[in-house]
Parts: sequence; C-alpha cells; structure tokens
Amino acid sequence: MVSALISTAAGGTLSRIVAELNPGAGVVTTRGHVHWVVTEYGAVNLHGRTLRERGELLVSIAHPDFRAELRRDLQRIRNC
Repeated sequence: MVSALISTAAGGTLSRIVAELNPGAGVVTTRGHVHWVVTEYGAVNLHGRTLRERGELLVSIAHPDFRAELRRDLQRIRNC
C-alpha cells in the first residue's frame, strides 16, 4: 500500500507526520499494510523495517521545520 500526503496541515503550522497518535485517534490501516509513504519531501519504503527505522524514515520526509521536534519526540518515546 502507498500513502501519499502533504507533510503539513493548518496552513503549515502542524505536521501530519507525528511521533505518536492522540489517545482515541482512529486508525484506518495497520502499520503492516503501509509499505510506501510519499510527501513533497520524498518517498520511503517502510516494509520490513523496525519501528525505530520506520520512525527515522518518516522524519526524513516530514516538513523540515518539524524534523528536529519529531526526532526529540522519537527519542523521548524510546527512553520510556
């Protein structure tokens, strides 16, 4: 499955790529079904990757303004 999305929302003030979902957020597909994710900043193949690798790859195609924050969020999650 390929997911294509614009990397930001709300006029560029929110990243559509996030480190974790809000509690109660609806999920329409599982991580095992998504192989490719494409934004205007690139395309990554997530198939067969570890959760850590998937996170790093998704950060690499997030809007540049949000990458540092996403990296910090991923680090925080890993340390929990």
